[in-house]
Amino acid sequence: MFGFPYFMTTVVVLVILLLISMFRILREYERGVVFLLGRFYRVKGPGLIIIVPVIQQMVRVDLRTLVMDVPTQDVISRDNVSVRVNAVIYFRVVDPERAVIHVENYLEATSQLSQTTLRSVLGQHELDEMLSERDQLNIDIQKILDKQTDAWGIKVANVEIKHVDLDESMIRAIARQAEAERSRRAKVIHALGEQEASEQLLKAAQTLAQQPQAIQLRYMQTLTEIAGQHSHTIVFPLPVDLFSQFQDWAAKAKQPDAGSASDS
Repeated sequence: MFGFPYFMTTVVVLVILLLISMFRILREYERGVVFLLGRFYRVKGPGLIIIVPVIQQMVRVDLRTLVMDVPTQDVISRDNVSVRVNAVIYFRVVDPERAVIHVENYLEATSQLSQTTLRSVLGQHELDEMLSERDQLNIDIQKILDKQTDAWGIKVANVEIKHVDLDESMIRAIARQAEAERSRRAKVIHALGEQEASEQLLKAAQTLAQQPQAIQLRYMQTLTEIAGQHSHTIVFPLPVDLFSQFQDWAAKAKQPDAGSASDS
């Protein structure tokens, strides 16, 4: 007697629940990839959408930029140096249909692809390039990843290499190399200074040679500087030209004697 009303109540409740489950709300950054009897139907959202139960199924896809940390990878550079490198990738889904249909798990696929690309790209460069040209390496890796993930509806916006870890012995070797490089630069700078100083001394000597009395003034200036140092010993530079003056005077003094001797 009470079976029929109970059955009708159950049916009504099930219908209400069925109607409620038909309505889905997608946020502004979400899209729903809808399948109709297993076949792709369309991409819906954002906002309120209707999904027919059993007949239709929906897969939510987040369109926001995702940040993925690439695990540390062991890389051997082109000059046979072993380093450990990790990076971070910024990407987002631009085509929900391809991200769901063309790849099983686009997050895992992008992660694995980024690891292999990081190893292959860095393995083509030397250690100095990894340390000094990091920006260019980031751009190269980003372009390769973006090209390969385009078929999955993924846009790789940026790639940043975070750390390049070296072995302790390699760090000491790089420190010795840097020290040797600084020493080489110091020697080159010192040699250039000596060259410039010699050129200036040559110009000064040419200027003094035009007026011999100028060297005497220079000697006097040097004595003034030495006297101001309160030194007990004064070294007086004797110009070599002074001896030549004495020789000229001696030669002139001998000329009259030679002339008188010939007359006799």
